[in-house]
Amino acid sequence: MPNLCDEKIKRDLSPLSIYNAEQMNTIKKSVKTHRKNIWLEVLGSMNLAISILVVVAIASIVGTVLQQNQPYANYIIKFGPFWHEVYLALGLYDVYSAIWFLLLMGFLVLSTSVCVYRNTPTMLREMRQFRMHAKAKSLKSMKHTASWKLDASTTATEHIVQKSKLYLSQFGLQIRDESFGTHHTLVATKGGANRLGYIFTHVGMIVLLLGGLIDGNISLKIKEWMGDLVVETRDLAAKDVPPISRLTPEDTHSFRGAITLPEGSTSNFTFLNVRDGYLVQELPFSIELKDFRVEHYDSGQPKSFESDLIIHEKDKESFASTISVNYPLIYRGYAIYQASFGDGGTTLQLSIKGFEHTQNNSMIEGVINKKYSLDTFGEKYSLEFDDFKKFNVNPNKDENIKKQFVNYGSSFIFKARDESGQAREYMNYMSPVQINDRYYFISGMRKSLDQDYTFFHIPVDRQASTKRFFEFYNLLYDDKRIKQMAVVTVVDSVKEADKANYELQQQVISAMGRIVSLFRQGGFAAIENDIKSKVPADKVDGITSASMSILKEALQNLYLLLLSEEGIDISDGIEERDEQFFEDAITAIANFSDYGTPFYLQLTEFTQRDASGLQIARSPGKNIVYTGSILLIIGIFMMFYIAQQRFWLMIVKEKETNKLEVIFAGSTNRNEFSFNKRYLEFESQLIKLLGSD
Repeated sequence: MPNLCDEKIKRDLSPLSIYNAEQMNTIKKSVKTHRKNIWLEVLGSMNLAISILVVVAIASIVGTVLQQNQPYANYIIKFGPFWHEVYLALGLYDVYSAIWFLLLMGFLVLSTSVCVYRNTPTMLREMRQFRMHAKAKSLKSMKHTASWKLDASTTATEHIVQKSKLYLSQFGLQIRDESFGTHHTLVATKGGANRLGYIFTHVGMIVLLLGGLIDGNISLKIKEWMGDLVVETRDLAAKDVPPISRLTPEDTHSFRGAITLPEGSTSNFTFLNVRDGYLVQELPFSIELKDFRVEHYDSGQPKSFESDLIIHEKDKESFASTISVNYPLIYRGYAIYQASFGDGGTTLQLSIKGFEHTQNNSMIEGVINKKYSLDTFGEKYSLEFDDFKKFNVNPNKDENIKKQFVNYGSSFIFKARDESGQAREYMNYMSPVQINDRYYFISGMRKSLDQDYTFFHIPVDRQASTKRFFEFYNLLYDDKRIKQMAVVTVVDSVKEADKANYELQQQVISAMGRIVSLFRQGGFAAIENDIKSKVPADKVDGITSASMSILKEALQNLYLLLLSEEGIDISDGIEERDEQFFEDAITAIANFSDYGTPFYLQLTEFTQRDASGLQIARSPGKNIVYTGSILLIIGIFMMFYIAQQRFWLMIVKEKETNKLEVIFAGSTNRNEFSFNKRYLEFESQLIKLLGSD
């Protein structure tokens, strides 16, 4: 546009010799003013501001719906690799800190500021203007207008004006009148503050946006661009984070970080999540967690939780304070919120139970959030203890229990990682859980975090322990005893005619041992798959039925052998509870082939240690945002609920007829329906008051 202006000026000013120096300077100043006005018009354009505001609003919605600053692995699982890269490139994982979002915010501040600069003087003048110089023709063309005539010989103009002023002043209208020789005009106005609503609204937006920019992390972005700050992505202890990934209190004016503080520990820093990493923000004081308390609803959901904190600062006396949800501690401009809670390093006493007879049970001690090595079972495993829950309240699924919710007791979560790096996550309950009048130790397993747990149920014995189950399980791996049991079984079960057939007996003994071996490796599915791979299809059902009968008989004999060793009299058969245990044990063993580890960890004792999840924030722009919000609310209220109303009463003297023409007109900028009622009332009352021909 400036280039077009230059070309036009060159054409218009040729030949230049016809202008003197003073005229040329005036023309140049005019061109500069024209260019300035064009840029101000572009920057202060309402269409531009609304377009930017819509984009900012959409981005804010995305930032609200899409959880921000989460580990990138979570986003990859949720959206897939392709869309993860797209969203990452757009900065949607940290919308409010994305460079394009900050630029839009800054440009919106600039555009709105220009709009206020350009329009405020006009609006202020308009508030003070009464528009006394309106013409009779323009008044008659208004939507709300009326006119009538009076006899000039009996009614004086001054008398009409005084009566009208006295009447209209009762309604809180500002009134001004002036004589113009041929006519006299009275103007009454109300609601001029409506224009202030526009000003307050725009100024409120500017103040609010400035507060948001102040509380943004522009300073961190600048430090990153300059190479003075590097986001740490490694899993390091806070003390090991290098200085280039640390921030002092002087480095940042605003931030929002989080830290999990175990009971009895002290911290003088917090972690800031930045994209796929973090920064360590140092604090000018230390926070000690003395005690943490939590209450639960019957459903198991947390009802309330609070932390007893002690603030320590050099050369100052320490002081204690209790925070809870919605009741933070404000200290030196830092807000310390109660955000969450978790485990702070509970100590676990665990019994390791092997699934094979060659393994001996042993005890280990573990601590939540720590890792341990385990090489007892031929292959090395890394145990990562992730969480402990003292209470597990779940909806009741047992019809025999008349409770809406049932507490399953304590549980712990851990990962078992093999030498190849593959890990499975387990959730084991400490106490037996009642399901349909039977009790089980429950262990949940999943191969990845995006899957649901598969639960395994270990039946309990007469002592409410897992001892019998694992002894029975281990018997399946004792090939010598299985063979002895098979020999006894064959001798007792074969027909008299077949007892002399040694070869047949050996075939049955071998088949029984082989079926038990398949069962312990892969459950019922392994036996069925083996039969399908070796037997013609028309004979599969028959062979499968026979194999299952052999398996059941073998397992029953092993179980009876185990009961005898426990000292239980089985001469008259076994009790119902022992029979139920056998059925549950067979079901559990069949499923345990997919458990993933050759051992089971059973929690025997624990020493709980809670941790409080604290959110620490510093936001100097907060009060600015509050101020802007208040101005915005006041401005919107004034715009929508204060209507600017203006009424004209003009008395025109007609020389030819010696008549006075009274013209009454009104206008408003909103709420036409209400204004129309008021105008008609004024019109009716003025006609009655002033009279008419």
